Amino acid sequence: MDRCSRQSDDVFAGVARGEVSPRAARALWWGSASLVLAVLGTSVLVAGAERGWRLPVAVALVLVQVCALRWQTRAPVAVLTVNAAAGLAVWALLPAVTLTGALLAAQVSLCVLSATRPRRVSVGALAAMCLPALLAFGVGGLAGLTVYLLTVVLAWTAGQWRRAQQARMRAEMRRAVVEERARIAREVHDVVAHTLSVMVIQAGAAGDVFTQRPEQARQALRAIETGARSALGELRLLLRAFRPDAGEDGAGKQREPGPSLARLDELADTVRATGMTVHVHHEGAIEGLPATVDLAAYRIVQEALTNTLRHAAGADKVSVRVTVEGECVKVAVVDNGRTPQGRSAAAGAGRGLVGMKERARLVGGSLRAGPLPQGGFEVAAQLPVEGA
Repeated sequence: MDRCSRQSDDVFAGVARGEVSPRAARALWWGSASLVLAVLGTSVLVAGAERGWRLPVAVALVLVQVCALRWQTRAPVAVLTVNAAAGLAVWALLPAVTLTGALLAAQVSLCVLSATRPRRVSVGALAAMCLPALLAFGVGGLAGLTVYLLTVVLAWTAGQWRRAQQARMRAEMRRAVVEERARIAREVHDVVAHTLSVMVIQAGAAGDVFTQRPEQARQALRAIETGARSALGELRLLLRAFRPDAGEDGAGKQREPGPSLARLDELADTVRATGMTVHVHHEGAIEGLPATVDLAAYRIVQEALTNTLRHAAGADKVSVRVTVEGECVKVAVVDNGRTPQGRSAAAGAGRGLVGMKERARLVGGSLRAGPLPQGGFEVAAQLPVEGA
C-alpha cells in the first residue's frame, strides 16, 4: 500500500505542476500546429503574393512558430515569447495579415500556459499579450482593438477553464483513491479479524483440554487450520481483484465463490466450532441480490459474530436472521451475553461497529446496534435493494 500511495501521490503532484503525458503533448502539438498552418499559413500565402522576398521570410517565421509549439507544454513561457515575437514580425512584413491572425500561435501558447502554470504567471502573460492592443487600435480602430482583446482574453479564459477542470479531476481522483483504500481496509479487517478471533478462542480451548481430552484438542486444532485456510483464500480473492486478470488465476481456473449470504452456513460453522450455538434463519430469496448489498449483509453478519465472540460475556447462543422482503434486506444478529459497560451502544465507536455502519450507509441503508432490555446485544441493519 505504501508503494501504491507514493505512486498515486506522484501522479497528483505531476498534474498539479502542469506536466502533460507525452501522448497528450503530441496530440496537442498536432492540433495546434494544424490550426496555425491552416489559418495563419493560408493568410500569409494570400497576403504575401507578389510581395517579393517578404513572402518566404514570413513563411519561415510561420514555420518557426509551428516548430516552437512542440515545446509549449514543457516551456510555455519561452514558447509564448518566441511566438509573440515571430507573430509581430510576420505582421510587420505583411500588414495585410491582421494582428490577431499573426499572433494566433501566441494565443494558443497563452491558452496552454494558462492551463498548466500558476495563475500569477498566466496573468502576467495575459498582461504582456495585451500590450500589442495599441497596435491593433492604431491600424483597425476600436473594432480592431476589440477583436484583438477579445481573442486574447478568450484564449486565457479557455486555459483557466481547463485548469479548473483538471483541479476537479484531481479532487475526484483523490476521493476515489481514499474511498478505495478505506474499502480495502474494511475488507482486510473483516477477513482477518473474524478468523483470528475464532482461532484465538480455539487455541485457548485446545490448550485447556490438551492433556485430559486430546481428541477435543485435535478438533480445535483442525478448526484453526480450516479457519486459517479460509482466511488465506479470502485474502487471495481480495488481492486478485486488483490484478488485470481478476477473473481467472494464472492457470485459467475460474475464481472460487466470494463472500455471500449464500455462504452464511459456512460462516456459522466457524463460530460453532468454538462451542457457540448459532441459529441461522433466512426468509425470502437471497439469490440474485445486488453484489454490493449481498457483500455488505454478509460482512455485517460476520462482524457481528466476531463482536459476539470478543465482547459478549457469558454468551453461548447467537441467532442470525436475514429477511428479504420487497426491496429491502433486513439483517438481525442477537446474542444472549451479558452487557458490560464497555459494550454499551454509546461505546460502540470501535472499528467493528463503525465499519458495519459505514457498510450500511454506502449502500443507502441504516444500522443500529445496542443492548436489549431483556439482556443480550442486537445488531440490526436495513439495506435497500433498489438503487444499490
